[in-house]
Amino acid sequence: MAKSEIEDALLNLVRVGIGHPAGALPNPVDWPALQTLAARQGLTAVVLDGLDKLPQTAYSMPNDLKRQWIGDVLQGYEFRYERYRKTIGEMAAFYNAHGFRMMVLKGYACSLDWPKPEHRPCGDIDIWQFGQYKEADAALTDWFRSSRGSRVQGVQEFKIDDSHQHHTVFAWNGFTVENHYDFVNVVAHASSRRLERVFKQLGADDTHFVEVDGEKVYLPSPNLHALFLLRHMVSHFASTQLNLRQILDWGFFVKAHTHEIDWEWLLDKLDEYHMTDFFACLNAICVEDMGFLPTIFPSVPSDAALKERILNDTLSPEFGEVEPKGLVARVAFKYRRWQANAWKQRLCYGESRWNVFWSGVWNHVLKPSSI
Repeated sequence: MAKSEIEDALLNLVRVGIGHPAGALPNPVDWPALQTLAARQGLTAVVLDGLDKLPQTAYSMPNDLKRQWIGDVLQGYEFRYERYRKTIGEMAAFYNAHGFRMMVLKGYACSLDWPKPEHRPCGDIDIWQFGQYKEADAALTDWFRSSRGSRVQGVQEFKIDDSHQHHTVFAWNGFTVENHYDFVNVVAHASSRRLERVFKQLGADDTHFVEVDGEKVYLPSPNLHALFLLRHMVSHFASTQLNLRQILDWGFFVKAHTHEIDWEWLLDKLDEYHMTDFFACLNAICVEDMGFLPTIFPSVPSDAALKERILNDTLSPEFGEVEPKGLVARVAFKYRRWQANAWKQRLCYGESRWNVFWSGVWNHVLKPSSI
């Protein structure tokens, strides 16, 4: 399926926004549709960057819409990112003072590789505490329940939710924090259980860090982050869908760390865990559609038709139903989505779909809140 005019416009503006050459915009542009698509892809700020870099003669956009767009970026991206960054610094201050190390995964770690970190959307705060999540959660609970903790955070009741599959969950300064005891969900896929052992070994490395407001915050090693980002994208893609922000995360990460990644080791792992074809297509999207230099990626041939299908599914998912409310309707919806995404599961996992299906069903029986 060919990309629509508005999807082409989005890709061109993303390329310009991140400093890469691109083609011309269509004339006229359906601006509300472009704004909606950019928001869905997590790239409202990057697209605005692209518009700012174009001469005004290259497009005609209503002034009130552009002012609204600028306001959305200020409020939803830049101001929020500063709160996000400060919250990470506050969390690190607590954990450092209590003898715990805090590694940030995905979001903040990825943002550091973006040209404008504040233009990457920020959501949850994912952390890894080097196997000490129980002790760290207990210390945090005690602190929040103390008069000092409740006064500092302005909360009367603090609760850590342990009903999830590979992390505990709590709130800090309005952000959801996921404290990982496993890097990935090990319930459904046997390959994830094997891969988790690799993540744990890599996750013992505490030699990579930055300072946030004077506090040490640990980062994943390049090898850990490469493998983790790819597996995380695989899990999203095979179960639901990707977005362009995730693909940009990968492109910017490789651009920043290509000389630090052990590519021979990583390619062996990707081959072992059936992710090479997905990896090759991801790199091809970064080069052909996002404008990254091919020399930063290892030379792995990709299937052109498969790459286009992945990109088109990212822009406009083949399974486009909206998840309904109600338990029975939701279960039926998830089964239809699972069947529709069979091609993705076969691409990304070298194991029986039905074994994975029944493992997932059993997990939902044990943890109904995960349905």
